Order: sequence, then structure tokens, then C-alpha cells
Amino acid sequence: MTIVMGLDQHRAQITAEWVDTVTGEVCRSRVAPAHRESVRRFLARFEDHELEVALEATTGWRFVVEELQRVGASVHLAEPAETAARRGRKKRAKTDRADARLLRELVMVGRLPESWIAPDHILDLRARVRLRHTLIDERGEWQQRIHAVLYHHGCPHHHGIGLLTGTGREWLQSLELPATAREQVTVALQMIGAVDAQVAPMDKELRAYARRQPGCKALMGLYGIGHLTAVTILAELGDARRFSSSREAVRYSGLDITVYQSDQRRAPGHLSRQGPPALRWALYEAAQSAHRTSSPDRDYYLQAAERLGGNRACLAVARKLLKRSYHTLRELGDGALQPA
Repeated sequence: MTIVMGLDQHRAQITAEWVDTVTGEVCRSRVAPAHRESVRRFLARFEDHELEVALEATTGWRFVVEELQRVGASVHLAEPAETAARRGRKKRAKTDRADARLLRELVMVGRLPESWIAPDHILDLRARVRLRHTLIDERGEWQQRIHAVLYHHGCPHHHGIGLLTGTGREWLQSLELPATAREQVTVALQMIGAVDAQVAPMDKELRAYARRQPGCKALMGLYGIGHLTAVTILAELGDARRFSSSREAVRYSGLDITVYQSDQRRAPGHLSRQGPPALRWALYEAAQSAHRTSSPDRDYYLQAAERLGGNRACLAVARKLLKRSYHTLRELGDGALQPA
């Protein structure tokens, strides 16, 4: 007996609709609360059935997929934005039952836009690099707060002096600031120090991982990609064989240019940014080295920078690096994702 099911997941409850492909009987149920134990009890009734399940790749999907795989189900992880587009623009009721039914129907007709379910060690690595990326962003925000406070009180801005260097901190101490402004700067520096304390051991472990992992070692053979950027690219790009071409990998990263054109009218293009931010950060960081004389992309970078500016030239190099990373990991095959 084959059962096809759609799951609509929320924090409070999970709505399920399934159909028996032999009898055609359609059933519905609601799992509440949406915890691992509740899901395990619900799935116990399907342990002796051939089960095919679709759910969206929203927050919380991992533990549901783990429980589904435990009972031997064939799991399909749907891409949320494209799944919503398959619903169509016609005005109709949108409920949890309707969402679960849509997922079930898309699976049955083979039109479900699927996302890749990464192995556990890649999911864990991805969680770590995203945590690091979040900490680095937070560190930058506190540094921007310092700049904002200094400008707000009319302090001169010294180009070429990093505020977090020894010289920069001495310069900050020498400024005559009101008590409230001094407090803001002091708290910001303390928060930056706390973030650095968390990032330092994480960087050490990720660099050690990159030196041992086959995919990372292959990526580090590309000019500009170091230990941390290699780990990030591997974690976020995953199995390159799931993309039919390097163009699809670029689109996945969000580095593709979106264009709206109708007849003779064409709006200026911009980055789609529909992809992992950490992946775009790693590629852009690696592309920064393109201006060096030893870089194989130096001539390309200089030509692009003359026409488009430095930032856009770096983005163009980042796309080239992503395509090289795609081909490098694809050639490694199964070895690219082996645990270190």
C-alpha cells in the first residue's frame, strides 16, 4: 500500500493530508504540539506502509525529516517560494489544509520544486558557518555604531586607521566625548570583544576542518579561496551534482542579475540575493584578491572595474569563482562531501 502525504508545518501544529493510492481514500490529521515525540507517535501508524511525504523547507523541517526517515519514508523537501508560485495567482482560500493538499498533489503529478536534503554532517557544518557569519555581522554592526556616535558628535574621521587596532583604540581614548557618547563607545568595544572571544575558537576549528576535508582542500586550490571561505562554500553549496550547470549554481547563490524587460523597455538589473548570504559573503571575500598582480583574474577585474566600478567587478569575479567551485566539487563526486 502506497501513501502520499503533504505536511504543512508550524510551530504550534502540523497539518497532514494523505491519500491511499490504492483505494483513493483521502484522510487528514493534525499533530499538536509540533514536537518530535508528537510526530513520532503520529508516524507510528505508517511504519508498515510505503510512505511518500512532502513538506516545505521552513524552520523546523530537520527533526520532521529525521522522524520520517526513521519509519522508512521517501521524503521530498519543497522550496517554499517556488511552491507558493505553483499555487497560482487566482484568489482562493489559503488554509493549512489547502497548503498540505497542494504539496500532496504536486508530489503526485511530479511538479514539486524540491530542495536538497543535506547529510547530517553537512547540516551541522552549515549551522556552524552560519553562526560565524551572524557573529561577524553583529561585530560589524557594533563597529558601525561607533562610527555613527563619532560622526554625531562631530569627530573627524581618520581614513586608513582601523578603530579596532591598537592605534585606533588609542585614538578613541584620546577623543573628548560627552559621558553618554563615551559610554556608547565603551559598550560597543566590549561587545566587539565578546564576539571576538566566540569567533576565535570557532575559526580555529573550521580552519582545522578545512585542512582535513577533501572538498575544502580542492577548493583551496583556487586562487583567493582560503580555509574559512572554502568551508563556507562547501557547506552552503553542498553537492554540486544537483545543479545541471554552473549557471544554476550562480542562481542558487543569489549572485545572478535579475532583469525585467518588456518590448523595448528594460529596467536596470540588480542582484537577486535569493540564496544563502554566507555563500555570497565567502565568494565576495575571495574575489577581493583579484586585484593582486599574481591573480589569474587581474586583467578581467581591471577591465570590469574600469567599466563598472570596483564592487561590481568583484561580484563578477565572485561569479567566476563560484563556477570554478562548482566544477571542482562536481569532479570530486562523492569524495567532495566526505566528513573530515
